[in-house]
Amino acid sequence: MTEIKPEADAGRRSLLNWLLGGGVLLWLGSVLYPVGRYLIPPRLASADVTSVEAATLDELAPGSYKIFRFGRAPGILVRLRNGEFRALSARCTHLDCTVQFKSDTEQIWCACHNGIYDIEGRNVSGPPPRPLDRFEVVVKQDKVYVRREEEV
Repeated sequence: MTEIKPEADAGRRSLLNWLLGGGVLLWLGSVLYPVGRYLIPPRLASADVTSVEAATLDELAPGSYKIFRFGRAPGILVRLRNGEFRALSARCTHLDCTVQFKSDTEQIWCACHNGIYDIEGRNVSGPPPRPLDRFEVVVKQDKVYVRREEEV
């Protein structure tokens, strides 16, 4: 039988301790990293869209509407019976549901909880806590552009 010297035994023990400790740290990191990425999501670059082409004049008959994208959010473009345009945020201020235009009453309606807004975006009834955001409508040639209203 060969005798193991205490110095060699201590060296093996420290190597095993180092390997086990490193393995535990790697395992802990592999568990905590996804949890941390979930709890702290990455920042997305904001879409600083100030103006979009929402429709053409031929697309919207009087008394109709169209949902369009304004950056990452939906917008609603309404053409009234008299030919005027209104553009509003299409996100209900209650729970962010997408709103619709009711041509018979000329009101904006949220189907989620029966919230109703007038054509200017003001609350009429239901649970929405605040009015819809308004956009400015500009018609150039045959195209309808929507842009954020200038804040005064």
